Amino acid sequence: MVLTPTETWVDEMTSFLLSRPTPEQVIEFQASDAVNDRLHELLDKNSEGSLTAEEQSELNRFLEYDHIFTMLKAKARLQLAGED
Repeated sequence: MVLTPTETWVDEMTSFLLSRPTPEQVIEFQASDAVNDRLHELLDKNSEGSLTAEEQSELNRFLEYDHIFTMLKAKARLQLAGED
């Protein structure tokens, strides 16, 4: 089965989270180069106004997933700050 870039991103995130990462590992987590490349491609096309409806949907999913992970990282930072 071939995964789309957004499915790959979800697969990367869920696999990472199932590994029971430490707060430090959550903060350091980065998407793969392939996922980042696709995201930047979509962002560039969005800036140019040339996204298809399917690509817009894909970009929206990327941004939603990114927001969730940004919140996880913020909570990990707060958790670490509380341990000092």
